[in-house]
Amino acid sequence: MYKSFYGLTSKPFQLNPDPAFYFGSKQHLRAQAYLEYGMHQNEGFIVITGEVGAGKTTIVRGLLDSLDPEKVVAAQLVSTQLDADDTLRLVGAAFGLRTKDVAKSDVLMSLEAFLISMTAKGKRCLLVVDEAQNLTARAVEELRMLSNFQYGNTALLQSFLIGQPEFRQILQSPHMMQFRQRVIAACHIGPLDVSETQAYIEHRLHHAGATDSPSFTSAAYEAIFKASSGIPRRINSVCDRLLLFGFLNQQKNFDMADVEEVAREIFEETIGGSTQVQMQYALNDGSGVSALSNPLAPGSPGEHSRPPQELLAALNAEHVAERLARLESSLIQLERINGATLQLLQQVFAQHSPVTSSQNKNENSDA
Repeated sequence: MYKSFYGLTSKPFQLNPDPAFYFGSKQHLRAQAYLEYGMHQNEGFIVITGEVGAGKTTIVRGLLDSLDPEKVVAAQLVSTQLDADDTLRLVGAAFGLRTKDVAKSDVLMSLEAFLISMTAKGKRCLLVVDEAQNLTARAVEELRMLSNFQYGNTALLQSFLIGQPEFRQILQSPHMMQFRQRVIAACHIGPLDVSETQAYIEHRLHHAGATDSPSFTSAAYEAIFKASSGIPRRINSVCDRLLLFGFLNQQKNFDMADVEEVAREIFEETIGGSTQVQMQYALNDGSGVSALSNPLAPGSPGEHSRPPQELLAALNAEHVAERLARLESSLIQLERINGATLQLLQQVFAQHSPVTSSQNKNENSDA
């Protein structure tokens, strides 16, 4: 809509991951190096974590696009809350195997035969699991068992697990010790800093054909950083809206006030509907009164008197709510793991308890 106004050849701040716009910050370059290291090792697991919108998928897609299909057979799947057997079937299907209405043992044999045949042809097999934080403990264990497949001294399968920050916490569970021993490298992608945020914006604009416009003041770059917390996808969201704002106002130069106005608009939209309930605690003003009952909350008479700094800070409240929801999901998974462990311990205790032993002796004497 605004491309011709700014003289752009493409949309610079689209939300969908696009390897063509890849920006190599220090953290992204390190994550990319870890993935390349894993490709050279051809064994074990590489774990990459990061916030939603941090650029994990973009890095992986860039790596997959660079692979030689004559040398590497890559399969990618997005993890959901599935049982171990379903995860195994998804892995087989990702490699093009028939898994529907097939017994688990047959799926395993077919998968192993496929991996061996690819290795015999001089090809390596790579499995990329996205949204790994959704994997159950049994599903992770199933993936670990697949890493045991070998052809002579050569591992048949290399796996990359890409997930959100809570996946790191899941891996710290005592039940994950065997899996952790198979992880040869792990990397976490954090947010960009202020200077990287500016470089990121300039990189995407340049790649989209920008020359003299649009332009941003230093204060505008800093305001964008505050509004997005340095998360690339959030930077895209703010900048895309900012360029639309400029197009509608026939404006090509932006300062801090423009960013704050756009941030205010996004903030007002974000807290509507069901999100308003989620943000009740995130927007607490520190006095014990939630923002929904605060006279400065959106929709109230004092809404537009709120300082821009408060609005920029509150812009990230939805992000906080997302993190809390994901952490709650992780806690539920850990609770299930602990419950299964407790049942196992109870069974072991029952088998070796003195009462059970005496009962067995009595039964033997009666016989």
